[in-house]
Amino acid sequence: MLIKVLKSKLHRAHVTEAKLHYPGSIEIDENLMWAAGIVPYEAVTVADLNNGNRLETYVVPGEPGSGRVVILGAAAQLVKAKDTVIIFSFALCTPEEAADLVPKIVLLDENNRIREKP
Repeated sequence: MLIKVLKSKLHRAHVTEAKLHYPGSIEIDENLMWAAGIVPYEAVTVADLNNGNRLETYVVPGEPGSGRVVILGAAAQLVKAKDTVIIFSFALCTPEEAADLVPKIVLLDENNRIREKP
């Protein structure tokens, strides 16, 4: 049996832009993706702290060091520029694998710079 567990999260990311007319996804600064162990086109859950909306989408890499977190496509109806979000990635593991998994938690500042990576 496999269970779904938290693999990593980007905590308190600030949305820099939202583009409605774009094939759906979320663009994330590639350095932030790397810090959290998120790979291109990986599925993620985005939770908006401003309005409570949650959505699932996939990640496309953004310019490294840009601090960009851009909501693309239909999700721009749910999450707006300047909203604060948490971006979660998950893994499917056996219960034994999950017991040893330590999620990568990356805390961001208001400019999407890494504030802390416990």
